[in-house]
Amino acid sequence: MILKGRAHVFGDHINTDYIVSAKVKNRYTNVEDMSRHIMEDIRPGFYSEIKPGDFIVAGINFGCGSSREAAPSIIKIAGISAVIAKGYARIFFRNSINIGLLVLYADTSNIKDGDQLVINLNDGQIKSTTTGIRISTQSIPPFIKGIVDEGGIKNYLKKHPNFEGI
Repeated sequence: MILKGRAHVFGDHINTDYIVSAKVKNRYTNVEDMSRHIMEDIRPGFYSEIKPGDFIVAGINFGCGSSREAAPSIIKIAGISAVIAKGYARIFFRNSINIGLLVLYADTSNIKDGDQLVINLNDGQIKSTTTGIRISTQSIPPFIKGIVDEGGIKNYLKKHPNFEGI
């Protein structure tokens, strides 16, 4: 599987309150409405920068803070196809898999904001077509890839009620 999109680079320790602030979460009842406010406290207007298939690229501890299930949902609904980071808060990582958002581990130090990226999930390579750099990413275990491919754990369990394929 090949993914292509633009990198939107953020730093370390991006918490779930930055992804979707409490004021937004309290104002809206559905994630579609919330998604238009993605990252607005740290990058106003970010939602309008996103094109379907783009990537969020971050440093360490992405998704730290509260265990807001809405955070990965908002990222996915906004059109982001994957998050690439040096590290994740464990609850954010698991919530992402549960809703079908692809999360990849990689050394993101040399990816710049606006770089055009091509991710080859078959060989675990990320290439910037802007700069030519190549970065390896950890392979995705087949059962996690299956959950993401089905759009999340609910869809996976509807199709595989006895966990076959895991």
